[in-house]
Amino acid sequence: MPRVTSISGRIADFTGGVSAFEVEARTVRALMRELEARFPGLGDFVEDQMALVIDGEIFQDALGVEIGADSEIVLIPKIAGG
Repeated sequence: MPRVTSISGRIADFTGGVSAFEVEARTVRALMRELEARFPGLGDFVEDQMALVIDGEIFQDALGVEIGADSEIVLIPKIAGG
């Protein structure tokens, strides 16, 4: 199962302190739905405020990206530029 971890303390606000967990999602879109269902508000927060590192590759807008059965997903704050 894909494993999600976070380097942002803000995620713990949604998860009750859990910073790593497994998911069943096989696409980023399904991941957002699963996060929202398990931890209300988290899916929207991640989609708006976080980037995903999937197996070492950073994605800022990744809804269509596939997730492997053994993927490592890290939630990191989006980098704003100007």
